[in-house]
Amino acid sequence: MKNLFFALSLLFISFISTAQYQEKDGNRIGITVGVSQTTLNTSNFTAQPGIGWNGGLSVRGNYYNNWSMIFGMQFFENNFKIGTLTPTAQKADVKYSLSGAQLRLLLSYNVVKNHVSIDFGPVLQVNGDLKIDTKEENNIISGTTLKANQILEVSKINGNLYGGISAGNRRLRAIVFYQYGFTNVLNKLNSQEELTLHNGNKTFKGNLGTLSGQILFNL
Repeated sequence: MKNLFFALSLLFISFISTAQYQEKDGNRIGITVGVSQTTLNTSNFTAQPGIGWNGGLSVRGNYYNNWSMIFGMQFFENNFKIGTLTPTAQKADVKYSLSGAQLRLLLSYNVVKNHVSIDFGPVLQVNGDLKIDTKEENNIISGTTLKANQILEVSKINGNLYGGISAGNRRLRAIVFYQYGFTNVLNKLNSQEELTLHNGNKTFKGNLGTLSGQILFNL
């Protein structure tokens, strides 16, 4: 996975380097930072949304008439909660954290040139395993016989669909967007028969949904 991160970083740096030699009005390099609320959409567990963060770099270039194209790389930490029972049979929500990077290629329609745009497109996500507090590893996930630490090894490469709106000026913009994971982030768990048995012989299936708000600073 480290090699893939490295390859994505090189690709993005090359894109930015090329953009710097282009006409300033046509290509803008931006820095983004923001907060997110992520939900694990699944019927396997009782899940609740959690607050995380994201930020990165992007390049916006003119494409055709009122259309632009955005190429960006984001780093993120998404959090959500799953209902469990402690060893003393007390209900407790365990926070799961997922960190990684995203590479996005978006089309942008300029509703009001240089002020308001609607953005949409695919996002490639590369992430690590889920993480939880070590004190909660032996909690039992509600409705299963799974321990909280038995579902940490999720799929490392996932795909999202992005839809959002940005508003502001050439230098500063506010962005609100939603990403839905169209791939099954829990699919790797299905390769272990023991885990499926502990899940009541049910197939693991989960899709991440993330609502984010960001501030964009154009250089």
